[in-house]
Formats: sequence, structure tokens, C-alpha cells
Amino acid sequence: MLKIIAERIRQKKRTIAYPKAPPVLPDRFRGMPRVDASKCDKACDACVVACPTGALSKTDGLSLDLGKCLFCADCTKVCPSGALSFSQDHCLASRLRQGLVLSGQEFEKATAMGEEIKRILGRSLKLRQVCAGGCNACEADLNVLTTVVFDLGRFGIQFVASPRHADGLCLTGPVTKNMALALRKTYEAISSPKIVIAVGACAISGGPYIDHEETLNGVPSDIPVDLFVPGCPPHPITILDGLLRFLGKIHH
Repeated sequence: MLKIIAERIRQKKRTIAYPKAPPVLPDRFRGMPRVDASKCDKACDACVVACPTGALSKTDGLSLDLGKCLFCADCTKVCPSGALSFSQDHCLASRLRQGLVLSGQEFEKATAMGEEIKRILGRSLKLRQVCAGGCNACEADLNVLTTVVFDLGRFGIQFVASPRHADGLCLTGPVTKNMALALRKTYEAISSPKIVIAVGACAISGGPYIDHEETLNGVPSDIPVDLFVPGCPPHPITILDGLLRFLGKIHH
């Protein structure tokens, strides 16, 4: 027992201070993309051609769909003018699907849920996680949130084993046809009022499997989504930031 106590003292506190302090992110972290349309050559479509998921468009000027973006940075490698770049801004979540489309405007960060549902779920949020055909990357980062480093439980957020015990659904994966029925049954089994969170490019748009004949390109239209967290996979800090903004625990 004394050895355990001594080791605990040696290790000190491991839980990050976020959101009270800014997160410490690795140098190679790719956060919010920057789109500078003023630098874009209208005759050049190298970035559009290079994008593996069709996240970039030049129909109405240069725009980037965060919901489709894999953060692979292939676009930045082929752009001759530097119109595209990636910052270290980890705040990527949005309440609206259209809010993930960047075309030069300032990105609107996720806002808090409505006051009535916040009153019911704001202090204790239980989520049922469903992997609908994902590669396990987003699932791994959700799991990391439950470790001592991030300690999701300190905010009253927990993942539960049964939809009957859940307040909402946390979806990952492109929703394969084999998982569509299971997903809908899980959603229906959660009592109202309930929320739905789509985590990762696959759940939002199909990700690298977009338009594959065996997928539904993410969450089907009959399941309303309350929070979109883009990325492939999104960093645990990005997921945590989105959840805390959704719960009204971060306002800036």
C-alpha cells in the first residue's frame, strides 16, 4: 500500500486542466482549416482534384466542407498560392451541418442546447455510443476521453451500455447498410427528450467511404443530429470542446 501511495505522489495529477487552461497540442496537430479565397487562382482546381472526398468546391468561390474533410492536407501540398492551410485551432464542432461549410466567413462554434433540454440533461449526460461501421479511430478517441487524462466523468458525461439508460446517441462510422437497422433501433430505444451527436467525417458525410454502395453516407436523414464533431478522427480535445459547448460549459 505504501508503494502505491508513493507512486501516486510521484506521478502527481494527470488530468488536463482544460477548459480552465488552453490545451497542449502536438506541433503536427491539424485543426481548423484556413481558406483564403483572395489567394486562390480562379483558373486553378488542383486542390479540388486532390481532395479524396470532394470536401473542396469552387462553384461559388473556394469553399471547404469540414464535414467531409479528412484533414489529410493533400490540398495544401498541391495549392501553388497557399490559399489553404491548417491552424492549431481545436474548436471544430458545430450545431448545424451547413455551419461546417467554410467559404471565407468566420466559423460559428457550437452553441448550447436549448434551455429546456439543458435543464433536464445539462448536469448529467449519459450517451450510448454506436459504431456503425467505423474503422475504430473515432471510437478509440471517444474511449480516451474516459481515461484519467481527460476524465469525461468530471463534467457529468458518461457512456452507458444500454440505450434505455441513455440521454442521447453518439454515432461514429459511415452507417453501413448492415448497421442501419441496429442504429435506428438504438435511437428509438432512447427515451425523449434525446440528443444525437455525430462524431467524425464518416458519421457526418461518409468520410473516405462516401458514396460507397454499402454505406448511407453517415447518419440517415430521419435521425436528427444536434451536434457535429468533424475530423478523421477528431482529437479528444476537439470532441470534449464540442460536448462542453453543447452543455453550455464553454461560452467563448
